[in-house]
Amino acid sequence: MKIAILPGDGIGPEIVAEAVKVLQALGLRFEMETAPVGGAAYEASGHPLPDSTLNLAKAADAILFGAVGDWKYDTLERALRPEQAILGLRKALGLFANFRPAICYEQLTHASSLKPELVAGLDILIIRELTGDIYFGQPRGRRGAPDGAFAGAEEAFDTMRYTRPEIERIAHVAFQAARQRSKRLTSVDKANVLETFQFWKDIVTEVHKGYPDVELSHMYVDNAAMQLVKAPKAFDVIVTGNMFGDILSDEASMLTGSIGMLPSASLNDKKQGLYEPSHGSAPDIAGKGVANPLATILSAAMMLRFSLNQAEAANRIETAVKKVLAQGLRTPDIYSEGTTRVGTAQMGDAVVQALA
Repeated sequence: MKIAILPGDGIGPEIVAEAVKVLQALGLRFEMETAPVGGAAYEASGHPLPDSTLNLAKAADAILFGAVGDWKYDTLERALRPEQAILGLRKALGLFANFRPAICYEQLTHASSLKPELVAGLDILIIRELTGDIYFGQPRGRRGAPDGAFAGAEEAFDTMRYTRPEIERIAHVAFQAARQRSKRLTSVDKANVLETFQFWKDIVTEVHKGYPDVELSHMYVDNAAMQLVKAPKAFDVIVTGNMFGDILSDEASMLTGSIGMLPSASLNDKKQGLYEPSHGSAPDIAGKGVANPLATILSAAMMLRFSLNQAEAANRIETAVKKVLAQGLRTPDIYSEGTTRVGTAQMGDAVVQALA
Protein backbone atom coordinates (compact mmCIF):
# COMPACT_ATOMS: atom_id res chain seq x y z
CA MET A 1 0.00 0.00 0.00
CA LYS A 2 1.88 3.02 -1.30
CA ILE A 3 0.85 6.40 0.09
CA ALA A 4 2.13 9.75 -1.15
CA ILE A 5 2.34 12.18 1.76
CA LEU A 6 1.94 15.80 0.63
CA PRO A 7 1.81 18.02 3.76
CA GLY A 8 1.75 21.40 2.00
CA ASP A 9 1.65 24.76 3.75
CA GLY A 10 0.48 26.44 6.94
CA ILE A 11 -0.93 23.88 9.37
CA GLY A 12 -0.67 21.16 6.74
CA PRO A 13 2.56 19.58 8.06
CA GLU A 14 1.23 19.59 11.64
CA ILE A 15 -2.06 17.87 10.94
CA VAL A 16 -0.64 15.41 8.42
CA ALA A 17 2.00 14.36 10.98
CA GLU A 18 -0.79 13.34 13.36
CA ALA A 19 -2.63 11.37 10.69
CA VAL A 20 0.61 9.55 9.81
CA LYS A 21 1.11 8.80 13.50
CA VAL A 22 -2.34 7.20 13.63
CA LEU A 23 -1.75 5.18 10.44
CA GLN A 24 1.52 3.85 11.84
CA ALA A 25 -0.25 2.75 15.02
CA LEU A 26 -2.54 0.40 13.09
CA GLY A 27 0.12 -2.25 12.64
CA LEU A 28 -0.35 -2.39 8.86
CA ARG A 29 2.45 -2.21 6.31
CA PHE A 30 2.53 1.05 4.39
CA GLU A 31 5.09 2.48 2.03
CA MET A 32 5.00 6.24 2.64
CA GLU A 33 6.95 8.86 0.73
CA THR A 34 6.77 12.59 1.39
CA ALA A 35 7.07 15.38 -1.19
CA PRO A 36 6.59 19.16 -1.21
CA VAL A 37 3.48 20.73 -2.69
CA GLY A 38 1.93 24.21 -2.83
CA GLY A 39 3.91 27.12 -1.44
CA ALA A 40 6.52 24.78 0.04
CA ALA A 41 7.17 23.35 -3.42
CA TYR A 42 7.28 26.82 -4.98
CA GLU A 43 9.95 27.83 -2.47
CA ALA A 44 11.95 24.68 -3.22
CA SER A 45 11.62 24.47 -6.99
CA GLY A 46 9.72 27.48 -8.33
CA HIS A 47 6.47 25.60 -9.03
CA PRO A 48 3.59 24.53 -6.72
CA LEU A 49 3.35 21.08 -8.33
CA PRO A 50 6.82 19.92 -9.44
CA ASP A 51 7.09 16.96 -11.79
CA SER A 52 8.67 14.86 -9.02
CA THR A 53 5.65 15.42 -6.75
CA LEU A 54 3.18 14.75 -9.56
CA ASN A 55 4.97 11.53 -10.54
CA LEU A 56 4.94 10.35 -6.93
CA ALA A 57 1.21 11.01 -6.73
CA LYS A 58 0.55 9.13 -9.97
CA ALA A 59 2.49 6.10 -8.74
CA ALA A 60 0.78 5.95 -5.34
CA ASP A 61 -2.34 4.00 -4.41
CA ALA A 62 -3.53 7.03 -2.46
CA ILE A 63 -2.46 10.54 -1.53
CA LEU A 64 -2.70 12.04 1.94
CA PHE A 65 -2.80 15.79 1.45
CA GLY A 66 -2.59 18.57 4.03
CA ALA A 67 -3.44 22.05 2.80
CA VAL A 68 -1.89 24.68 0.55
CA GLY A 69 -1.82 28.45 0.44
CA ASP A 70 -0.49 31.49 2.22
CA TRP A 71 -1.29 35.17 1.88
CA LYS A 72 2.32 35.91 0.95
CA TYR A 73 1.82 34.12 -2.38
CA ASP A 74 -1.23 36.15 -3.42
CA THR A 75 0.88 38.45 -5.59
CA LEU A 76 2.23 35.59 -7.73
CA GLU A 77 0.79 35.01 -11.19
CA ARG A 78 -2.13 32.62 -10.89
CA ALA A 79 -0.30 29.64 -12.46
CA LEU A 80 2.30 29.73 -9.68
CA ARG A 81 0.00 30.14 -6.68
CA PRO A 82 -0.11 27.23 -4.21
CA GLU A 83 -3.78 26.48 -4.91
CA GLN A 84 -2.90 25.48 -8.48
CA ALA A 85 -1.26 22.36 -7.05
CA ILE A 86 -4.54 20.85 -5.91
CA LEU A 87 -6.26 21.77 -9.18
CA GLY A 88 -3.37 20.23 -11.10
CA LEU A 89 -3.55 16.99 -9.11
CA ARG A 90 -7.29 16.72 -9.66
CA LYS A 91 -6.89 17.17 -13.40
CA ALA A 92 -3.79 14.98 -13.87
CA LEU A 93 -5.21 12.07 -11.88
CA GLY A 94 -8.80 12.44 -13.11
CA LEU A 95 -10.13 12.89 -9.57
CA PHE A 96 -13.68 13.68 -10.61
CA ALA A 97 -15.72 12.55 -7.57
CA ASN A 98 -15.38 14.44 -4.31
CA PHE A 99 -17.00 12.89 -1.21
CA ARG A 100 -17.56 15.27 1.69
CA PRO A 101 -19.42 13.76 4.64
CA ALA A 102 -20.89 16.18 7.17
CA ILE A 103 -21.47 14.32 10.43
CA CYS A 104 -22.36 15.99 13.70
CA TYR A 105 -20.99 13.83 16.48
CA GLU A 106 -23.18 13.49 19.55
CA GLN A 107 -20.58 15.23 21.72
CA LEU A 108 -20.42 18.28 19.41
CA THR A 109 -24.06 19.20 18.95
CA HIS A 110 -23.57 22.28 21.13
CA ALA A 111 -20.56 23.38 19.08
CA SER A 112 -22.71 23.82 15.98
CA SER A 113 -23.95 27.27 15.02
CA LEU A 114 -27.47 25.80 14.82
CA LYS A 115 -29.72 24.62 17.62
CA PRO A 116 -28.80 21.15 18.91
CA GLU A 117 -32.14 19.67 17.89
CA LEU A 118 -31.49 20.66 14.25
CA VAL A 119 -28.11 18.92 14.02
CA ALA A 120 -28.31 16.01 16.49
CA GLY A 121 -27.77 12.86 14.44
CA LEU A 122 -26.86 14.79 11.30
CA ASP A 123 -25.20 12.61 8.65
CA ILE A 124 -25.07 14.13 5.15
CA LEU A 125 -22.91 13.10 2.20
CA ILE A 126 -22.18 15.78 -0.40
CA ILE A 127 -20.83 14.47 -3.70
CA ARG A 128 -19.20 17.22 -5.75
CA GLU A 129 -18.13 16.89 -9.38
CA LEU A 130 -14.52 17.99 -9.27
CA THR A 131 -12.92 18.33 -12.71
CA GLY A 132 -15.42 20.31 -14.76
CA ASP A 133 -17.61 23.40 -14.42
CA ILE A 134 -16.42 26.98 -14.27
CA TYR A 135 -13.16 26.08 -12.51
CA PHE A 136 -11.77 24.36 -15.60
CA GLY A 137 -13.96 25.66 -18.44
CA GLN A 138 -12.35 27.42 -21.39
CA PRO A 139 -12.13 30.12 -22.63
CA ARG A 140 -11.27 32.29 -19.66
CA GLY A 141 -9.28 35.44 -19.13
CA ARG A 142 -9.43 39.21 -19.55
CA ARG A 143 -10.10 41.34 -22.61
CA GLY A 144 -11.87 44.41 -23.86
CA ALA A 145 -15.64 43.91 -23.80
CA PRO A 146 -16.68 43.20 -27.41
CA ASP A 147 -20.17 44.73 -27.28
CA GLY A 148 -22.89 46.14 -25.05
CA ALA A 149 -23.12 49.35 -23.10
CA PHE A 150 -19.53 48.97 -21.89
CA ALA A 151 -17.95 47.88 -25.20
CA GLY A 152 -14.21 48.35 -25.09
CA ALA A 153 -14.01 48.38 -21.28
CA GLU A 154 -11.83 45.75 -19.62
CA GLU A 155 -13.74 42.62 -18.61
CA ALA A 156 -12.93 39.26 -17.04
CA PHE A 157 -14.71 36.04 -18.00
CA ASP A 158 -14.88 32.35 -17.10
CA THR A 159 -16.81 29.61 -18.86
CA MET A 160 -19.22 27.22 -17.14
CA ARG A 161 -19.47 24.00 -19.11
CA TYR A 162 -20.16 20.29 -18.68
CA THR A 163 -20.14 17.40 -21.14
CA ARG A 164 -22.63 14.55 -21.03
CA PRO A 165 -20.03 11.94 -19.93
CA GLU A 166 -18.89 14.16 -17.04
CA ILE A 167 -22.42 14.47 -15.71
CA GLU A 168 -23.28 10.82 -16.30
CA ARG A 169 -20.31 9.46 -14.38
CA ILE A 170 -20.82 11.65 -11.30
CA ALA A 171 -24.55 10.83 -11.37
CA HIS A 172 -23.78 7.09 -11.34
CA VAL A 173 -21.41 7.58 -8.39
CA ALA A 174 -24.09 9.50 -6.50
CA PHE A 175 -26.88 7.00 -7.16
CA GLN A 176 -24.62 4.13 -6.10
CA ALA A 177 -23.69 5.97 -2.90
CA ALA A 178 -27.37 6.66 -2.17
CA ARG A 179 -28.08 2.94 -2.54
CA GLN A 180 -25.67 2.28 0.32
CA ARG A 181 -27.47 4.75 2.58
CA SER A 182 -31.17 5.67 2.74
CA LYS A 183 -31.77 5.59 -1.05
CA ARG A 184 -32.48 9.31 -1.28
CA LEU A 185 -30.58 11.63 -3.61
CA THR A 186 -30.94 15.39 -4.06
CA SER A 187 -29.46 16.87 -7.22
CA VAL A 188 -28.67 20.56 -6.81
CA ASP A 189 -28.67 22.84 -9.85
CA LYS A 190 -29.63 26.28 -11.15
CA ALA A 191 -31.67 25.06 -14.10
CA ASN A 192 -34.02 28.04 -13.98
CA VAL A 193 -31.19 30.38 -15.05
CA LEU A 194 -28.22 28.43 -16.41
CA GLU A 195 -28.33 26.31 -19.57
CA THR A 196 -25.43 24.26 -18.20
CA PHE A 197 -27.55 23.16 -15.25
CA GLN A 198 -30.69 22.51 -17.28
CA PHE A 199 -28.43 20.08 -19.14
CA TRP A 200 -27.23 18.71 -15.77
CA LYS A 201 -30.79 18.22 -14.54
CA ASP A 202 -31.89 16.48 -17.75
CA ILE A 203 -28.99 14.02 -17.68
CA VAL A 204 -29.30 13.21 -13.96
CA THR A 205 -32.99 12.49 -14.63
CA GLU A 206 -32.02 10.14 -17.46
CA VAL A 207 -29.47 8.28 -15.33
CA HIS A 208 -32.10 7.90 -12.60
CA LYS A 209 -33.96 5.42 -14.85
CA GLY A 210 -31.25 2.89 -14.04
CA TYR A 211 -31.80 3.33 -10.29
CA PRO A 212 -35.57 3.01 -9.74
CA ASP A 213 -34.99 2.05 -6.10
CA VAL A 214 -33.47 5.49 -5.34
CA GLU A 215 -35.71 8.49 -4.72
CA LEU A 216 -34.47 11.48 -6.73
CA SER A 217 -35.35 15.11 -6.05
CA HIS A 218 -34.07 18.32 -7.67
CA MET A 219 -33.39 21.57 -5.84
CA TYR A 220 -32.11 24.97 -6.90
CA VAL A 221 -28.82 25.86 -5.27
CA ASP A 222 -30.12 28.95 -3.47
CA ASN A 223 -32.93 26.92 -1.90
CA ALA A 224 -30.46 24.15 -1.00
CA ALA A 225 -28.29 26.68 0.81
CA MET A 226 -31.31 27.85 2.78
CA GLN A 227 -32.55 24.34 3.59
CA LEU A 228 -29.10 23.32 4.87
CA VAL A 229 -29.48 25.78 7.73
CA LYS A 230 -33.24 25.41 8.11
CA ALA A 231 -33.71 21.63 8.08
CA PRO A 232 -30.36 19.94 7.33
CA LYS A 233 -31.47 16.46 8.36
CA ALA A 234 -33.94 16.45 5.46
CA PHE A 235 -30.95 15.71 3.21
CA ASP A 236 -29.07 12.44 2.89
CA VAL A 237 -26.94 12.41 -0.30
CA ILE A 238 -26.48 15.58 -2.34
CA VAL A 239 -24.88 15.65 -5.79
CA THR A 240 -23.94 18.86 -7.53
CA GLY A 241 -21.41 20.62 -9.74
CA ASN A 242 -17.96 21.85 -8.90
CA MET A 243 -18.69 25.43 -7.84
CA PHE A 244 -21.98 24.75 -6.06
CA GLY A 245 -20.42 21.77 -4.29
CA ASP A 246 -17.50 23.89 -3.12
CA ILE A 247 -19.84 26.40 -1.49
CA LEU A 248 -22.45 24.01 -0.07
CA SER A 249 -19.91 21.63 1.48
CA ASP A 250 -18.25 24.50 3.34
CA GLU A 251 -21.66 25.67 4.54
CA ALA A 252 -22.46 22.14 5.71
CA SER A 253 -19.19 22.02 7.63
CA MET A 254 -20.45 24.61 10.10
CA LEU A 255 -23.41 22.40 10.96
CA THR A 256 -20.98 19.93 12.49
CA GLY A 257 -19.38 22.37 14.91
CA SER A 258 -16.15 23.05 13.05
CA ILE A 259 -14.70 22.65 9.58
CA GLY A 260 -11.82 21.04 11.48
CA MET A 261 -13.99 17.93 11.77
CA LEU A 262 -14.68 17.43 8.05
CA PRO A 263 -12.68 14.93 5.98
CA SER A 264 -12.92 14.54 2.23
CA ALA A 265 -12.03 12.08 -0.51
CA SER A 266 -11.46 12.79 -4.21
CA LEU A 267 -11.57 9.64 -6.36
CA ASN A 268 -10.96 8.68 -9.97
CA ASP A 269 -12.51 5.76 -11.83
CA LYS A 270 -9.76 3.42 -10.55
CA LYS A 271 -10.48 4.28 -6.89
CA GLN A 272 -7.14 6.02 -6.61
CA GLY A 273 -7.81 8.94 -4.32
CA LEU A 274 -6.58 12.14 -2.77
CA TYR A 275 -7.60 12.53 0.86
CA GLU A 276 -7.55 15.87 2.64
CA PRO A 277 -9.33 17.86 5.33
CA SER A 278 -11.99 20.22 4.01
CA HIS A 279 -10.38 23.23 5.68
CA GLY A 280 -7.51 25.35 4.41
CA SER A 281 -3.93 26.03 5.45
CA ALA A 282 -4.78 28.57 8.20
CA PRO A 283 -1.39 30.34 8.13
CA ASP A 284 -2.44 32.54 11.05
CA ILE A 285 -2.23 29.58 13.45
CA ALA A 286 0.55 27.61 11.75
CA GLY A 287 3.24 26.48 14.17
CA LYS A 288 1.18 27.20 17.25
CA GLY A 289 0.15 23.59 17.84
CA VAL A 290 -3.56 24.40 18.13
CA ALA A 291 -4.94 23.11 14.80
CA ASN A 292 -7.53 20.34 14.87
CA PRO A 293 -6.06 17.19 13.24
CA LEU A 294 -9.28 15.16 13.37
CA ALA A 295 -10.43 16.04 9.84
CA THR A 296 -7.10 14.81 8.49
CA ILE A 297 -7.19 11.69 10.66
CA LEU A 298 -10.73 10.97 9.45
CA SER A 299 -9.55 11.58 5.87
CA ALA A 300 -6.96 8.86 6.46
CA ALA A 301 -9.81 6.57 7.53
CA MET A 302 -11.61 7.33 4.26
CA MET A 303 -8.38 6.52 2.42
CA LEU A 304 -8.23 3.11 4.09
CA ARG A 305 -11.84 2.40 3.17
CA PHE A 306 -12.04 3.66 -0.42
CA SER A 307 -8.55 3.22 -1.90
CA LEU A 308 -6.70 0.66 0.25
CA ASN A 309 -9.47 -1.89 0.95
CA GLN A 310 -8.92 -1.73 4.71
CA ALA A 311 -12.46 -1.13 5.98
CA GLU A 312 -11.78 -2.67 9.38
CA ALA A 313 -8.85 -0.32 9.98
CA ALA A 314 -11.00 2.62 8.86
CA ASN A 315 -13.65 1.63 11.39
CA ARG A 316 -10.99 1.46 14.11
CA ILE A 317 -9.89 5.03 13.45
CA GLU A 318 -13.44 6.38 13.35
CA THR A 319 -14.29 4.59 16.60
CA ALA A 320 -11.14 5.98 18.21
CA VAL A 321 -12.11 9.52 17.24
CA LYS A 322 -15.53 9.04 18.85
CA LYS A 323 -13.86 7.74 22.02
CA VAL A 324 -11.59 10.78 22.20
CA LEU A 325 -14.54 13.14 21.84
CA ALA A 326 -16.44 11.17 24.49
CA GLN A 327 -13.47 11.69 26.82
CA GLY A 328 -14.06 15.43 26.48
CA LEU A 329 -10.83 16.28 24.65
CA ARG A 330 -11.15 19.34 22.43
CA THR A 331 -8.88 21.47 20.27
CA PRO A 332 -9.68 25.21 20.47
CA ASP A 333 -12.06 25.20 17.48
CA ILE A 334 -14.46 22.79 19.22
CA TYR A 335 -13.72 23.69 22.85
CA SER A 336 -16.58 24.48 25.21
CA GLU A 337 -16.87 24.94 28.96
CA GLY A 338 -16.54 21.67 30.82
CA THR A 339 -14.28 20.01 28.25
CA THR A 340 -10.49 19.67 28.19
CA ARG A 341 -8.53 21.87 25.81
CA VAL A 342 -5.68 20.05 24.02
CA GLY A 343 -3.26 20.84 21.22
CA THR A 344 -2.67 19.24 17.85
CA ALA A 345 -0.13 16.63 18.97
CA GLN A 346 -2.07 15.81 22.14
CA MET A 347 -5.18 15.10 20.09
CA GLY A 348 -3.22 12.82 17.77
CA ASP A 349 -1.71 10.99 20.74
CA ALA A 350 -5.16 10.53 22.24
CA VAL A 351 -6.46 8.92 19.04
CA VAL A 352 -3.45 6.57 18.99
CA GLN A 353 -4.15 5.58 22.60
CA ALA A 354 -7.84 5.04 21.83
CA LEU A 355 -6.88 2.66 19.01
CA ALA A 356 -5.50 0.32 21.63
